[in-house]
Amino acid sequence: MVVNMLSQLTSTLGSILFVLHIFQSYFPQRLQVFIDNNLKKFTSFFNPYIEITFHEYSGEGAKSNEAYTAIENYLCSKSTEQSIRLKADVLKDGRYMVLSMEDDEEVSDVFEGIKLFWSQLKTVPKIQAFSFNAAVTEKRHYKLSFHKHYSDRVSKNYLKHVLEKGKAIAAKNRQRKLYSNVSGQGYYGSKSTMWSHVVFEHPACFDTSAMDPIKKKEIMDDLVTFSQSKDYYARIGKAWKGGYLLHGPPGTGKSTMITAISNYLNYDIYDLELTAVADNTDLRKLLIETSSKSIIVIEDIDCSLEIASQRKKNKKKKEVKENKTSKEDEDDNKSSKVTLSGLLNFIDGIWSATGGERIIIFTTNYVEKLYEALIRSGRMDKHIELSYCNFEGFKILAKNYLGDAETCLENLIQALRTAKEEAKKKAEEEEEKSKAEEDRKQDEDEEEFEPLK
Repeated sequence: MVVNMLSQLTSTLGSILFVLHIFQSYFPQRLQVFIDNNLKKFTSFFNPYIEITFHEYSGEGAKSNEAYTAIENYLCSKSTEQSIRLKADVLKDGRYMVLSMEDDEEVSDVFEGIKLFWSQLKTVPKIQAFSFNAAVTEKRHYKLSFHKHYSDRVSKNYLKHVLEKGKAIAAKNRQRKLYSNVSGQGYYGSKSTMWSHVVFEHPACFDTSAMDPIKKKEIMDDLVTFSQSKDYYARIGKAWKGGYLLHGPPGTGKSTMITAISNYLNYDIYDLELTAVADNTDLRKLLIETSSKSIIVIEDIDCSLEIASQRKKNKKKKEVKENKTSKEDEDDNKSSKVTLSGLLNFIDGIWSATGGERIIIFTTNYVEKLYEALIRSGRMDKHIELSYCNFEGFKILAKNYLGDAETCLENLIQALRTAKEEAKKKAEEEEEKSKAEEDRKQDEDEEEFEPLK
């Protein structure tokens, strides 16, 4: 009897699959969509559950979904208790590990007596674009299922609870990251490879920065004011962002200052290499992909793209364009076409308002080479000159390397005095020796001329 039931079931499934194949292969696409939509409406009358989907990326894949990240953090503890398959991430310099559920796993949750079900799903397009990174074409989302009777309480209370709890967990487990834009032509249109990142753990801080303490405190106060000025920027109708220009001779600590700012505010760093950006459109895409609480850095802005002389070069290119070979044209097409106008719009144009709480930092060794429009107030709000360290900075430097600054300075002064006394004594000895040698030579000369007299 069991064998007969299995054979009937197999036959029925085979018939259903055959009909589905015929339906998908020979029925018009519009008719398939029409039938599918009406079938879903029909089955919804008998399904008491509501489903809400949270995609990994929002805005047609242009920006990561904060709700997805918050849900992922919220479900970590529940995944550990209920899921069979888990994935692990190491956080905080390898000090502990966070577990989360793998794809196609499901966990349950209870809120105010309401039973809810979470599942993580992954979809892969039928037609895949070629990519070295498999994650590029994969789309993930969380699905929340619950009884329709509780829809009002879930939408108003539960989802708010999940987001708040998830953000709190994210703040606790937060690891600062150092991002770099990917070079090459292969990333266009791919949301997953616009930026690559590594965990950022650098010990530089303001306490160890060898600079004038008054100037240092002024910078730190300005950073704190900026990080607490969300309401202020909203009130005056400006995007919540700041601009810093760090300039000075090579080796005076501009990169160290950026790291100190990141550690002080706990911000991520986006190291933007302009020569790896194809054009102004991709520059905007990179801006959209940056998160809040971040620092966008363009180091050596004067030579990254040679902005100051770009207009002159464009004129020369037009004059010699007829003499170019096809290979030269191909190389020229591959080079960056980011313009000064595109960079200015990147800093404070319409697209710069996406997100918030971001600082843009330029560094340069030759501030006089930059356009005034690029570094004017409103774009670069604060100009910080980093020169060679003064006496106060030297004291900090001595403390960093040798310990107690006062004792080190006393030892240094004593060593200088001793060296000076030894040098003076040596000079006196050399002078006495030289004088004695001169007297000896004079005596010898007198003895030689004595018989002639």
